[in-house]
Amino acid sequence: MIKNIKVKRFEDDTRIDRWLKRQFTSLSQSFIEKNIRKGIIKVNSKKIKANYKIVVGDIVSISGYSETKYYDLTKKISEKILPDKILKDFKKTIVYQNSHFIIINKWSGISTQGVSKIEISIDDIIKKLSKHYNLVHRLDKDTSGLLIISKNLKATKLFAKLFKEQAINKIYVALCQGMPRNLNSIVKLKIKNKINSNVKTITKYKVIKKRNKISLNLYKPFTGKTHQLRIVSKYLNCPIIGDKKYNVNNKYKFEKLKLHAYYIKFQFNDQDYEFKSILPNHFLNFMKKNKLFIKLDKHINNFL
Repeated sequence: MIKNIKVKRFEDDTRIDRWLKRQFTSLSQSFIEKNIRKGIIKVNSKKIKANYKIVVGDIVSISGYSETKYYDLTKKISEKILPDKILKDFKKTIVYQNSHFIIINKWSGISTQGVSKIEISIDDIIKKLSKHYNLVHRLDKDTSGLLIISKNLKATKLFAKLFKEQAINKIYVALCQGMPRNLNSIVKLKIKNKINSNVKTITKYKVIKKRNKISLNLYKPFTGKTHQLRIVSKYLNCPIIGDKKYNVNNKYKFEKLKLHAYYIKFQFNDQDYEFKSILPNHFLNFMKKNKLFIKLDKHINNFL
């Protein structure tokens, strides 16, 4: 059986993989990419790539489609059981919300998007609250801090545009083992991802306090690549404390990752929004213990 779906108004200018994810919320990203690559999923009877942007009137065809087959190959978020405590914990992290988006202060140890049927992610939680809610960016599992969640398709598309245009200012705070040679600079670095080894990244950083071979750094990423700040920190010879992957000589191996998305600023529907979060207790305790406690706000303003 071949299922044909016509792209409707307001659905255009969206990547095909993201469009499919919204059409079939149970599908995994890997399943979508595999079927696009094999030509099982086509647009206008032609093979496309996962980053193809659909337009109004496009016909998306899925060969061998059946509800049973899709159910067998994928997990359904609606069927995943979420403990009441998880939902309560999530609601406590909400910093702000309106009719278009939610800002949360994500806790360390929870994935933004789940990779298994057992592990609970932020994506699982928001889909439980509403099928219209979407992630518009991500944080690593062990990274805490501000995360934007859209409440509708219009907001999802607008945030995607803002991120693409680098119109969202984000500042991270990190506690690092060691310190960079230059205390304030911009790093342009090519890093490796799952597809290739020449992904360009741009990161601004500044050391705002240092003591006992530990530095408290601010990072402003102009690109948003996986593990970007953790890789940049390693490159600067000051890997982030608690980083089990990139800090090979981690003397603080029992510490949680000391990377936090502290500040975010953007304009939405001609209105300016600015948010600052609260550092997690493990972060604050480490700062106090190592006499690195500092008021961040004035440094944030000077760093923008």
